[in-house]
Parts: sequence; structure tokens; C-alpha cells
Amino acid sequence: MELRTQGRLDLPRLPRAVIFDMDGLLLDTERLWMAAMIETIADHDRDMSTDFYQTMLGNPWAGIRAMLLAEYGPELRVDDIRPAWTKRFVDLCREQLALKSGVVELLDLLDRLGIPAAIATSSPKDLAIEHFEHLGLGSRFKVIVAQGDYDKGKPDPAPYLAAACLLGVEPQDSLALEDSHNGVRSASSAGMMTVMVPDLLKPTEDIRALCLNVSIDLHEVRDALSLCAAKSA
Repeated sequence: MELRTQGRLDLPRLPRAVIFDMDGLLLDTERLWMAAMIETIADHDRDMSTDFYQTMLGNPWAGIRAMLLAEYGPELRVDDIRPAWTKRFVDLCREQLALKSGVVELLDLLDRLGIPAAIATSSPKDLAIEHFEHLGLGSRFKVIVAQGDYDKGKPDPAPYLAAACLLGVEPQDSLALEDSHNGVRSASSAGMMTVMVPDLLKPTEDIRALCLNVSIDLHEVRDALSLCAAKSA
């Protein structure tokens, strides 16, 4: 296997578990969610910019709902937005759902190393399960923590703490992989080794300070884990 990291991403120790975000990190879905939302808002005679949509990334529905009301006012039938948005997103997924680069290779490495993988997502669990089954990944994750499995969503640490608890590992012994700012805040405040793999959002200096590093893609994360495992052997 050709290694590409060359020391750019250096893990302080081999993690006992790897906990993944889902949308934008494992699945190339953030663009689909965005397209679905912009189209749904247009159905309500409103315009939404990509810049405004990106401010909602990584938020649970309660946070998104509040942001929509603040942006468009109480006249927006905000409770009609969510089901229409989700339906439009699911329709797009049937034609366009795809994995991000490096997902299978990273999961294969974790299997070889005996490191369990888990999901901590703001999406509904039934939707997450449907995605993974559709892509043939249904058995690759030991734990899926999703909307409804925690009291507070990202940026609160609750989703990542719940995943670590179900895996039976300490948060500080877990590696968290995220693409959103709120996801990084969630994982970092849970005390996890946190790596950002950007998708739609680029890291700010504040976000960089919460991460071990910002990685190019999941191939680079795989390479860093391989090097760390070799050093630990």
C-alpha cells in the first residue's frame, strides 16, 4: 500500500474506536441536502443562498428550524419544510447517493486492526440505516447513534459521548472524523482526538485549534492510522 500522509496527519496514539459523522464525511450527501432545501424553500416563495445554507450545516432540526424562522420570519410554514425537504432529499438519493473517496479502504483497515467503527449523526436513524444498506455497508458499523438517541445535538458533545459509551471505550481513546464545524465542536468537547475532513465548509482558525489536524480525505486518515499501527506494533 502506498502511503500518502508523509507526516501531515500524526496521531498521538492508536485509537480504540473510530467514530464517524455521516453526511459529507462518509456519504456525498451534503450537496443533495442543500439542493433539496433550496428547492423546498423555493416552493414556499423564498430564496436561499448557499452561504446561508452552509451556516446550518451540522445542526439538528431544532437548530435549523430556529434559523429558518430567524431568516424568513414567522410567516414561513416552517413545520411543512422538514417533511418536504426530507422527501426531496430521499428522491435525489435514489439517483445520486454515493460514498466519499476512501470510505471502504478506511473501513477495511479498521477491520484488519480490530478497531470498531461507529456513527454519530444528526440524521434520523432509519435514513442512516437505509443509506448504509443501499450502499452495502449495513454490517460495517458496530453502533449507529442518530437523531433521537441523545438529548442535545451537535455542537453538544452528547452524540459522541453516546457512541463512545455504547462502544465501551473512553472518549479520549476514540478518533472522531467530521466535516462540519458543529461536528468538530461536538467531538472535541467530548474529549476525542478529532480530525476534520472538509466537504462544503472550510475550517476556520478556531476550528483548526480544536482538531489534531485537517485532513485532505479519508485516504489520508487511513494512511495515518496505518503508520500509527506500525509504530505501535
